[in-house]
Amino acid sequence: MQSDFNAQRRAQLLIERVADYAIYMLNPDGTVASWNAGARRFKGYTEPEILGQHFSRFYTEKDLAAGVPARALRTALESGRFEDEGWRVRKDGTQFWASVVIDPIYDDNGELFGFAKITRDITDKKLARDVLRRTEEQFRLLVESVVDYAIYMLSPEGVVTTWNAGARKIKGYTADEIVGSHFSRFYTDDDRRNGMPERVLRQVREHGRFEAEGLRVRKDGSTFRASVVIDAIHDADGKLVGFAKITRDITERTQLEDAREALQHSQRLEAVGKLTGGVAHDFNNILQVIGGSLQLLSGTVAGIPAAQRHLNMALSAVDRGGKLAAQLLAFARRQPLQPVVLNAGRVVRGLEELVQRAVGETVEVETAVSASLWNTLIDPHQLENVVLNLAINARDAMPGGGKLTIELSNTMLDDSYVSAAHEVPPGQYVLLAISDTGTGMTPEVLARAVEPFFTTKSEGQGTGLGLSMAFGFVKQSGGHFRIYSEVGHGTTIKAYFPRSMDAEQALPETGTSEVRGGSETILVVEDDPNVQATVVGMLSELGYHVLRADNAEMALAVLRAGVRCDLLFTDVVMPGKIKSPDMARQAKALLPNLKVLYTSGYTQNAIIHGGRLDPGVELLSKPYRREKLAAKVRQMLGGQEQAQAPAVSPALRSIHPDGLRVLLIEDDSQARELYRDILEAAGYRVAEAPTAAAAMEALAAERFDAAVVDYSLPDLDGLSLARRIVAAHPGVALVFASGYGSLVAGAADMAARVLTKPFTDLQLKHALLAAVEAHARSGKRA
Repeated sequence: MQSDFNAQRRAQLLIERVADYAIYMLNPDGTVASWNAGARRFKGYTEPEILGQHFSRFYTEKDLAAGVPARALRTALESGRFEDEGWRVRKDGTQFWASVVIDPIYDDNGELFGFAKITRDITDKKLARDVLRRTEEQFRLLVESVVDYAIYMLSPEGVVTTWNAGARKIKGYTADEIVGSHFSRFYTDDDRRNGMPERVLRQVREHGRFEAEGLRVRKDGSTFRASVVIDAIHDADGKLVGFAKITRDITERTQLEDAREALQHSQRLEAVGKLTGGVAHDFNNILQVIGGSLQLLSGTVAGIPAAQRHLNMALSAVDRGGKLAAQLLAFARRQPLQPVVLNAGRVVRGLEELVQRAVGETVEVETAVSASLWNTLIDPHQLENVVLNLAINARDAMPGGGKLTIELSNTMLDDSYVSAAHEVPPGQYVLLAISDTGTGMTPEVLARAVEPFFTTKSEGQGTGLGLSMAFGFVKQSGGHFRIYSEVGHGTTIKAYFPRSMDAEQALPETGTSEVRGGSETILVVEDDPNVQATVVGMLSELGYHVLRADNAEMALAVLRAGVRCDLLFTDVVMPGKIKSPDMARQAKALLPNLKVLYTSGYTQNAIIHGGRLDPGVELLSKPYRREKLAAKVRQMLGGQEQAQAPAVSPALRSIHPDGLRVLLIEDDSQARELYRDILEAAGYRVAEAPTAAAAMEALAAERFDAAVVDYSLPDLDGLSLARRIVAAHPGVALVFASGYGSLVAGAADMAARVLTKPFTDLQLKHALLAAVEAHARSGKRA
């Protein structure tokens, strides 16, 4: 008896503690009689909550309306078991996919004692099955939709069991006509007499695959050249269940192979292009931080020749890196083109002297331009770069000298030509051909010539980006690029640009001007903190009032707060749901006169379509120098306003002959030390306070002309402290130092200046002088 009791107890404990299955009893009326740990875990009910409740509460409303719970018990009684899958409801209302087994339990007298119910959560398995089912259906649809390949199944005996659209197109039979027939009917009479179909299946059974080319017969009796692949299909136990057969019509084999090679080459270049474009984007951001920081340091090293020389060397290296990144973007077809309708002959004629200097005296240069050359839509600056790069490549291929010929002419690409060239539409083109009498290329080199960084030159003699840049520019311009070369007979590179029927436009001016700043407000939207800090510093040094945002949502929040802004300066590629062009449109709706300037090291397709900037879009490509940034911003804002350091009036100098007395209220010790050094170097007398309480004590102890107040202090917010200072010490001018931009609510009411962190030493000094002088003019001095 004891052993029976122990066995029963063990079984009870086992059931109660199983956590992965809900195992419980139902009374004959369907109410819950027991409840184990698994049931508690994934149905959510405790025993007191569920015992005595009807099990139908686990079903969905739809199943309840359909009478599923009652049918489940009835089926269990009639069939001895009920087994099913379906949605069930947890206590919290969420649903899961359940595997359910219900068994009737009878006592020793054969009376119904109740039901044993086992439920398992198989939501993950259902999802996996659903994904597999969708995948299989998609695959079936894919196979059935393919029209260029005959894809069908054979039984182990060679009988056709399936038939796709490609098979109907290539072989001419409908599925009704061919399913159930032996695949040997596709072979010629000679092949059937020689037993080829049987040999093919035997080889597949023995080796798993057969692959060959040969003549096959269509329904109408005509023959075609076929490429055939047959694979053996086995089930999970290794039993042969049939064959998968793919047949392709390769009658025009040469053209098809050329097209395939061109497609593969294009896909390879596209993949490399995406990689290089991404690298260029990150590289440009890094260069922007380096270049901007170096330019911000230029004032610090002024008058130190050695330091200035090293600074200039570093800036030159940034420029070279920028050109390298630009070449990568050109290959990736991601450079921001600004095309105009022009006569390319004028551009090339204007380069003759420069090309001759670039290739040297040992190379004879001849330029031939058709007198009636058509116009084309092209970026003139990038065209110049292409011609110079290709000329330099040609020079390097003629180490002992030779002849370089640059030709521009009109040409037609007809259907017979474009059928063998991938993605080239027929039509009228302007042809730029650059030929040399150099060493030429082997077929292996020619096949890789436009890949970035591929070069046959010795280390340090070239980047391997000249041809790839030219290739990317031509393709991005909607053109066609071909290289013809033979070892010992030189190379000819042909670039075809689509003809434009529009009138020629004037070339954009490329003049330079001095660096000018202004006092307008600019909102900088940049997610890279280093790039953001650099551009904020550069614009601030130019005198602009700069706000900043890390993403589009933050930028729009700034503008919706009512902040006046003259220019939105934003990165093209931004994180978040709102993309930069959408942000710009919403910003313009808030401020119709707002100017928008994009910047990026990698434009993707956000503001470039058809290989060119969208109409009305202004872009400053990374990396850029301060001079270029200043010129572009002033161009956008208009006018020639130049930032000037606020001069200290004679009256102010007479009031403070020994320098202004400034209280720095900042809890960050490093920031206080930095501000103190800046101000003391400028002749200010400085005291420090790390808290609001210490600040009020210092102000009570001595007179100060101004206070720099951090907006965030440990014991009181800066705005509240400022109000106390205004009330108790009205002679003190206030400058806020805020990491929240200029959105310090109430600051304007106190005529306080607001400095946006990070700010430069010049900005800090400007803000203090302006605040104190404004205070002096308003007569608020004590």
